[in-house]
Amino acid sequence: MNYAQIKAIEKKNKERILKVCPEATEDSGIYILTRQENGFSYGYVGQAKHILSRLAGHLKGYQHIDLSIKKHGLYSENNPTGWRIRTVYYPISELNEKEREWICKLAGMGYQLRNKTSGGQDEGKIQIADYKPAKGYRDGLKQGRTNTIRELKKLFERLSVSYDKESKIAERYYNKLMELIKEDK
Repeated sequence: MNYAQIKAIEKKNKERILKVCPEATEDSGIYILTRQENGFSYGYVGQAKHILSRLAGHLKGYQHIDLSIKKHGLYSENNPTGWRIRTVYYPISELNEKEREWICKLAGMGYQLRNKTSGGQDEGKIQIADYKPAKGYRDGLKQGRTNTIRELKKLFERLSVSYDKESKIAERYYNKLMELIKEDK
């Protein structure tokens, strides 16, 4: 994508945020995301030097909260279980403290928090939820093998394959390949 396309997407995302939260600006502060579904209340608290831009960034990101926003959408009459947005403005120097306060407030109100840490960008930040374990080298190899087998299976469903019936080695390799393709789950 070129710069103009990126800016157009950012503008569109800001417009989507403003439909849900018309008071959002580029000032510094705390943003609070909440949603209710099946009797459960979920919440997320974040801080930003430029709230509107940060919220728009959540619509195109791939962090856990970004993916939840993509999955559940933003609140509207047609989507009552979507994420609602509230903003509270503070000077940049108070963001760490205020983010922690809002996380505690939401927890005290019974929200299941989607935050992974206690808030803040300083040394007071502590982990409050589990992170998914990082994928390692062997996980990557296993996934690569799985992907290769799936691709081979697709190819063999569309092609006819033959081998030299006189060659025991060719027959053995053919059988090994067929077993590998059958392995795909």
